[in-house]
Amino acid sequence: MTPTAAGWRVPLAIVAAVLLGGILVALLTPSRPPSSYLDPANPAGQGTRALAQILGHRGQPVTAVASATAARDAVGGAAGGRPGLVLTSPYLLTAGQLASLVTLRANLLIVEPDSRSLAALGQLRPATPAGAHSGGAARSHSGGAARSHSGGAARSHSGGAANPGTRVAGVAGQRPVAPGCTLPAARAAGKALMGGVLMRGTGPGAWQCYRVDGHPSLVRYQSTGRSVTLLGTGAPLSNAGLASHGDAALALNLLAGSQRIIWLVPSPPAVPGAAGPAPPKSLLQEIPAPAYLVTVQVFIAVLLAALWRIRRLGPLVTEPLPVVVRAAETVEGHGRLYRSRRSRDRAAAVLRAAAVRRITTRLALPAAADPDAVCAAVSARTGREPARLREVLFGPVPRDDGGLVALGRDIDAVEEEVRTQ
Repeated sequence: MTPTAAGWRVPLAIVAAVLLGGILVALLTPSRPPSSYLDPANPAGQGTRALAQILGHRGQPVTAVASATAARDAVGGAAGGRPGLVLTSPYLLTAGQLASLVTLRANLLIVEPDSRSLAALGQLRPATPAGAHSGGAARSHSGGAARSHSGGAARSHSGGAANPGTRVAGVAGQRPVAPGCTLPAARAAGKALMGGVLMRGTGPGAWQCYRVDGHPSLVRYQSTGRSVTLLGTGAPLSNAGLASHGDAALALNLLAGSQRIIWLVPSPPAVPGAAGPAPPKSLLQEIPAPAYLVTVQVFIAVLLAALWRIRRLGPLVTEPLPVVVRAAETVEGHGRLYRSRRSRDRAAAVLRAAAVRRITTRLALPAAADPDAVCAAVSARTGREPARLREVLFGPVPRDDGGLVALGRDIDAVEEEVRTQ
């Protein structure tokens, strides 16, 4: 290794340590949650990646969108048969967005519906009864809630049978529940983990399934040529609940019949007066501020160490030696230092400068005499060729240690001839 490379080892090691520390800090910085509740991209327990992958393998690709506008565009651009539209977290949507989404020509599945989403469905044109509904509970509703709806909403839609006026009845914990209805999708699935939002006031023409505390947690009916499904809980769709009881079968059966599924996972609405979404950050921006402070401190420490170790400026100050050191030991020590650093250039320069100084003094030449004058005077004194003398006294640096030793011998020979001639 050359002296220059050896001198750079410590600074390079410090720089590498600082960079490695910054990378470790960036990697250890906690990342943001990748996705939200019932998101097809979320592999966690509350996500629905497993169901989305199963549907994709069955030929029903799932397209995840994050806004009502994107959902409308995706449904409008769907080719082939009638697509399916899944609305998760409808409470994050405005009344206007819900009203526009429920009118799309797509099979609709609303997970955990709230009062506003049910009110938006109540404004749709009523459909003819499906002819299949749950037993006694549905018949008991046909005389009350259905008749009350037929006098209001039904008349506003050019008469016809009342659209199921479903309302929220309450909330219940999730537990395995039997279907208790004639809906083929529910009967084929059997028991499922149901509960969550409970509904009431469902009129004739609707299936009422998975009753909890006397109220259905799954309602399905036909409206304007498409199916509308109200699911009280997202547990049968989630990764955590998909393997429980008949949840997987229920989820797949409810989404059957749609060649393509648009899955809306709405984002929380922006706070009034708050700034818009922040632009994506670069790697340097992701590094926390304390990491930069540590880097600055390390840089200052390195700078102070460099200032301490650099060559001092100004004239040398002589100090008395505590002990007497023989000249031979000093020369030998210098030689070992030059050899350890492979400084043949400096060793040769020291030998030549000392020899030229002694020769010029011997020949009464000025100390600032140029090489040509020195070589001419030495040639006149010894009879050597000036070119050979110039090579010995002012020539190139020896290539190896052997060349340096030979140079020293040649210098001694020239000096000896100058003294004796």
